[in-house]
Amino acid sequence: MNNKLKLGLLALTGSLAIATAVQANNFKDTDHAIKYRQSAYQVIAYNFGDMSAMLKGEKPFDATVFAKRATNVAALSLIPEEGFITGSDKGNTEALAKIWTDKADFDSKMSQFQENAAKLAVIAQSDDKDAIKAAFINTGKSCKGCHDVYKAD
Repeated sequence: MNNKLKLGLLALTGSLAIATAVQANNFKDTDHAIKYRQSAYQVIAYNFGDMSAMLKGEKPFDATVFAKRATNVAALSLIPEEGFITGSDKGNTEALAKIWTDKADFDSKMSQFQENAAKLAVIAQSDDKDAIKAAFINTGKSCKGCHDVYKAD
């Protein structure tokens, strides 16, 4: 893994974290927070779905596009967290109230997803398809691990 790439990803992640912190608590109401996080998750799902299709052979594997999708997911993974404001378990959402009663575990699972997504973005820059697939699976598992506990289906 190239050090320049790692430094670039760290800089991007740091910039996004700062931008996210600055934007925190700018929601006019809980519905706005819900729409915000749902929008981010929709874009994450699109990017993740495209990568999945490539790995399953449902569409040709394009290393450049895959790497871009992985970078997108890493950046986007930082966004939804701020939309989980108190009271936003009510309304048009599948978020369970347990998010707020077990916030430490939820935050831990969110952090794990963010870390796995960042690792996927770095590994996706390589030519090692086995490592890419393993990182993709780990990222997906961290999504599922949170959904299984904190999302109504």
